[in-house]
Amino acid sequence: MSFVELKNEIESIKERNRRVESDKKWETSWIRRIFVAGSTYILILIVMYLINVEQPFLTALIPTVAYLISTASLGVLKEWWLKKRR
Repeated sequence: MSFVELKNEIESIKERNRRVESDKKWETSWIRRIFVAGSTYILILIVMYLINVEQPFLTALIPTVAYLISTASLGVLKEWWLKKRR
């Protein structure tokens, strides 16, 4: 490999790493979690309303809160899993 090819390869790897880091930040961001939770709430609320569930506003909170709890605890679970794999 020539110096120029090697340099281009390194720049390509650096650019890929920047994209991966950005994706990782987005996946763990609270903005994303709140958006998904809000969307989940609205969708479940519509379904609950359509099937005539009593207190659809309250009932729709259950899957929404469950989602938020699960995403908050995944970091801890991931750390435990990574330690077990080493």
